[in-house]
Amino acid sequence: MKRLMIFFLPLVMGFTACGDDEPQPQPLPTVQGGNGSSDNNENNNEPMDTKTISIRVGSQTLTMTLADNSSARALVDKLKEGDLTVNMQDYSNFEKVGPLGFSLPTNDTQITTGPGDVILYQGSNLVIYYDRNSWSFTRLGKIEGATSQNLLSVLGYSDVTVTLSIK
Repeated sequence: MKRLMIFFLPLVMGFTACGDDEPQPQPLPTVQGGNGSSDNNENNNEPMDTKTISIRVGSQTLTMTLADNSSARALVDKLKEGDLTVNMQDYSNFEKVGPLGFSLPTNDTQITTGPGDVILYQGSNLVIYYDRNSWSFTRLGKIEGATSQNLLSVLGYSDVTVTLSIK
């Protein structure tokens, strides 16, 4: 009997020492949707009846095609209550940013923005990019036909007021 215990004891100790302290592999996160955004808010997942909104800057009107996520749907719901005016400031010569005055659900993913990307930052700020930036953001949509030059001609480098409305 002693021989059996001496034989099995190291095996049992070896099995116990192996499993508990080793880190277990974790599944990789998945990204849903073809536009690089994930929809982390399950409450507002119905299809949007509105696909574009207008962004008015002075006498110019830009058209934004909406992203397919709960953030864009919540923005459309707000716009159904009436137009939204946002006072925006230039930030680092590549974006305009302004407070919405309320929060929207976020769907942050690591993205690189380009001219015309409209982003929700920290759930309550609207950002319009006229150059590139890479960070974890929520995409709201993209201004159709936008280039750095034509956005700068409309937005300029100083403070600007924009009005969002349903087309």
